Amino acid sequence: MSTSDLPTRETSQPYLSQRLVLLTFIAGIFVSAALLFAVQPMFTKMVLPRLGGAASVWSVAMVFFQTTLLAGYAYAHLLTRFVPGRVSIVIHLVVLAVACFTLPLHIATGWGRPPQVGEAFWLLGLFTVSIGLPFFALSANGPLLQAWFVRTGHRDAKDPYFLYAASNVGSFLALLAYPLVVEPFVRLGDQAWLWTAGYYLLIALVVGCGFVMLRAPSQMSGATVSETVATAPPSWLDAAIWIALAAIPSGLLIAVTAHISTDVAAVPLFWTVPLAIYLLTFVIVFQTRPFIPHWLAVALQPACVLFLVIAVLMIPIESIILQIAIHLGVFFVCALMCHGELARRRPPPQFLTSYYMWISFGGMVGGILTGLIAPQVFNRIIEYPLLVILTLMCRPGLRLPTKGDGQYLLLIAIAVVAVVVIGLMAADVRFETPIYALTVGFLLGLIVKFWRAPLSFAAIVAMLFVMNHYNTSATSNYLVRNFFGVLNVVEATDGRFRVLYHGTTAQGAQRIRDRSGTLLSGRPDMVSEFHDGGGFAQVVDAVEKRVGGPANMAVIGLGTGALACRGGAGTTVTFYEIDADVARIARDPTLFSYISECAPNTRIVIGDARLTLADAPDGAYDVLFVDAFIGAAIPVHLLTREALELYFRKLKPNGVIAMHISNRNLELASVVAGVAQANGAMVRIYDGGDLQEDPDEHRWIPTIAVVARNDADFGVLAKSELWPIRERDPFQRVWTDDYSNIVGSLLRQWQRRSGN
Repeated sequence: MSTSDLPTRETSQPYLSQRLVLLTFIAGIFVSAALLFAVQPMFTKMVLPRLGGAASVWSVAMVFFQTTLLAGYAYAHLLTRFVPGRVSIVIHLVVLAVACFTLPLHIATGWGRPPQVGEAFWLLGLFTVSIGLPFFALSANGPLLQAWFVRTGHRDAKDPYFLYAASNVGSFLALLAYPLVVEPFVRLGDQAWLWTAGYYLLIALVVGCGFVMLRAPSQMSGATVSETVATAPPSWLDAAIWIALAAIPSGLLIAVTAHISTDVAAVPLFWTVPLAIYLLTFVIVFQTRPFIPHWLAVALQPACVLFLVIAVLMIPIESIILQIAIHLGVFFVCALMCHGELARRRPPPQFLTSYYMWISFGGMVGGILTGLIAPQVFNRIIEYPLLVILTLMCRPGLRLPTKGDGQYLLLIAIAVVAVVVIGLMAADVRFETPIYALTVGFLLGLIVKFWRAPLSFAAIVAMLFVMNHYNTSATSNYLVRNFFGVLNVVEATDGRFRVLYHGTTAQGAQRIRDRSGTLLSGRPDMVSEFHDGGGFAQVVDAVEKRVGGPANMAVIGLGTGALACRGGAGTTVTFYEIDADVARIARDPTLFSYISECAPNTRIVIGDARLTLADAPDGAYDVLFVDAFIGAAIPVHLLTREALELYFRKLKPNGVIAMHISNRNLELASVVAGVAQANGAMVRIYDGGDLQEDPDEHRWIPTIAVVARNDADFGVLAKSELWPIRERDPFQRVWTDDYSNIVGSLLRQWQRRSGN
């Protein structure tokens, strides 16, 4: 049979039927993609409180999603290759039907509290058992339905990649709709039922797509026009390039999302926006005529990366909103460039399922390397700049330099300088500021010459990152990276204080030397936010005066353990801390001696406070401190109506809750006022009064919100003008386990800082 003898769309089916075929497949692919990506933030939000609201939860979740996506793509590829036609439809419908037994979506029984080690693998197991089957079934729909479409004989079947763009449109819209439309107005339980209804609708659409394929004349002929043309299959080199071009932006997606979530809060909004941008790049590059041409993305990428280096790393911007915009803008251009190269190298339609499978494999590789392996290999978060550098090497024109070439000499010189700088860092030797500035200026000047050379440009940017790290790093007494972030104990430049950092945020300090440089011993001085006369001291004093003796205190958030030294003789403190490494640091007297000197038998309960505090006896504490919000990222589930209800159950009848709500990015006082009123309580806020901060003495002024059932429970605080009552804003919705508004809190803090 010749090509001309094959039935075509124009000769075998009327125009209306062609439209019906196309709409059926577009609807099936669109709904499948929307469900696939709506479930990701929805189910991750269900799981988030089990691990303290850590930003790493989403990183590990993305590894699960990418791995399961690969499994679905591989299943679609094998099904299309070995059992095409009617049998493939039956098999896939059976898989979809079996997945219905796991609905509505919920956390599987038996997965209560995570372990203290291996949290990432525990999380992968939870996702697999809870939503593995329906997510796998959905993952296969995209490539499988496109392969079925190729067999319909439709006039567009010769280049079906536009359906991949349609798939990503569905994903993109679902991701944007979740934080903006679904999450604020629909409870999680109701979201699960709505998602289930959408899943049943999808099954009906898949049945329709299968019926259309079986009715198509081209299916009876066994091949489409494009399949009769002899074409060499993609080589292993082609597959390797596809994997690399997919892995690098996939890893960058996880890295930039973790960076943003760590600086603000681990909430669906900051998961879905980067993922939506990632999918948008696929939508653009797989259009027949992309509205952002590939050449433009290639030209813009170096300038964007250079702007990231200068504007964010060398001249830090304080506005968190502007920082997020810069990071996401650079990520968009880098991902667009990589995916443009990927689209430019796509094979003919008969190799469509294998192409998607290799792309998915690359996505999984990028996710595993960034989400699982990097935290184990690197003790600092260097995968983000590393991935930015690798995107520069994905630009067209990459080649290895030859001897005598200017690039060859440049790369040797950069390698030598990098070794020298790393050696100086290890020896704690610093350049003088003029030398550092001159070196950075020289590197920026080299960029002008090597702007169009991908390898050389990437090497220069890498050196700029190294120089920035060299300029900002400090001598570390203790450095560890775990599931919850990077913990670093460093000494201040004058050697008088030792400070605990979680990421870039100080979590506490201790004075270790006096002004003459003499080492101090004995009971530590109270510094940081815990100094005499500060908000913490006033709360403890007021509670002990009201109860007429030592208080029984609970503290959520350990830090350096300084609150163990706050209070009189007989005062007891129980700390609730999710990070076991923080407990090791606080108990180590060579690092911080608050606990060892003041309360060596202090009880530290490891685990998420919402889970572990629930086991404490009701009515046990006089005061409960929630000291978990000073970092850049906050655990939202500790600041909800339900959380406050739990806290009150653990207090004595006249006990109070004191929340440390100092935060550089978020306004939280109005949030506390809202959840307090929802529990029939009232709030007083302290923001420093007439005290002054003293950075040289590590003396900071905390913002404290004290919540009590009635005014008498505040004790002497009720008589102080420094502790005014904060009323609830009637225009703000109360935060619950099903609702929070991080964007509103961000904007309120921004307005407050700008004086509006």
